[in-house]
Amino acid sequence: MDRSTLLRRLATTALAGAGLLSASAAFAGEVTIWCWDPNFNVAIMKEAGERYTAQHPDTTFNIVDFAKADVEQKLQTALSSNTTDALPDIVLIEDYGAQKYLQSFPGAFADMTGKVDYSGFAPYKVNLMTVEGKTYGMPFDTGVTGLFYRRDYLEQAGYKPEDMQNLTWDKFIEIGKQVEAKTGKKMIGLDVTDAGFTRILMQSGGQWYFDSEGGLNIEKNTALKAALEVQQKMLQGGVVKTASGWTDWVSTFTSGDVASMVTGVWITGTVKAQADQAGKWGVAPIPSLGIDGASQASNLGGSSWYVMESSAEKDEAIDFLNTVYAKDVSFYQKILTERGAVGSLLAARTGDAYMEADSFFGGEKVWQSFSDWLSKVPAVNYGVFTNEVDTAVTAHLPSLAQGAQVDQVLTEIQSQAEGQIQ
Repeated sequence: MDRSTLLRRLATTALAGAGLLSASAAFAGEVTIWCWDPNFNVAIMKEAGERYTAQHPDTTFNIVDFAKADVEQKLQTALSSNTTDALPDIVLIEDYGAQKYLQSFPGAFADMTGKVDYSGFAPYKVNLMTVEGKTYGMPFDTGVTGLFYRRDYLEQAGYKPEDMQNLTWDKFIEIGKQVEAKTGKKMIGLDVTDAGFTRILMQSGGQWYFDSEGGLNIEKNTALKAALEVQQKMLQGGVVKTASGWTDWVSTFTSGDVASMVTGVWITGTVKAQADQAGKWGVAPIPSLGIDGASQASNLGGSSWYVMESSAEKDEAIDFLNTVYAKDVSFYQKILTERGAVGSLLAARTGDAYMEADSFFGGEKVWQSFSDWLSKVPAVNYGVFTNEVDTAVTAHLPSLAQGAQVDQVLTEIQSQAEGQIQ
């Protein structure tokens, strides 16, 4: 065999080997996913799976619908006992709990640093899934907040939509007093059994229950102090219709008893379900705390997708999430219009669905407003024990209406929180 023939045969063998490698790199597995809410997360993930399968027909998806508490319990149990064969390939984790899992179970979740272009997502979402410079997970939906207000009530009180822009909370309370005087309606409903409103205000001030190092940050937390002061002024100023529990709170605005509410964008579907209120609502940025570094943007809720390091389909799962959730802008248009989901991929803001005017909100481009505020949400460290500190905060909210000193309330929250997280 001459040298040229030998070289040709070697080249042919090499090409054949490369073909085998390429074929073996093709994905052909079943990806199992745990999540909750059949009409939101489950339905959205099914849509994502269908889009991926259209390009990768050998990939199948097993999307398992559990209650949120069951997902958390099953994940916690499997990780604690190191029974990785009981875990899915992808799991949905609420943002407030992300750091708790990432720090408590190092190595359990796939490091996606360098595999996903995180610069394309809202910074606050990326921050909450980052530990020691490594980023885990795929950012998903956002709870970017807004001030929803009744145009008709505000107009009766002498205010126009432009008057609801660039508010401070003091101005908000002043407007609330005028609204009640002219309409007999309270300005806002407040669930005194939940710390969600406190968290919205605190994050708008750029702080959280924990500092950047994860240490408890209560007594010297200027944003938390301002958040409690605002609630005390609202409660004592008579502009609040108090509620107890989720259902009671929702009824404050669906019934028309209040002129506004502040919460996450995900409430939009509930607002629009009141057909008789079409054209009567508007949306504005939330009022500012008025402290250094305060923003008129914040967040309440939201979740993200995480790939398990132990997954036999890890590479496939990451490729799936990267292909759809990090790059498919049309996907975000569809889940917005069909499910009311505002994703955290910033490029989605340029889509047609986000630019449409909504007659229910007086012709405002509501989705565009929320997507603009999304990029301004302050990034904070949700820490490991947000739920535990929430319990301490909620326990002391009633004392605000009774005139308790806010500094003393902070001291009591600090003491209770320290006991709960030990």
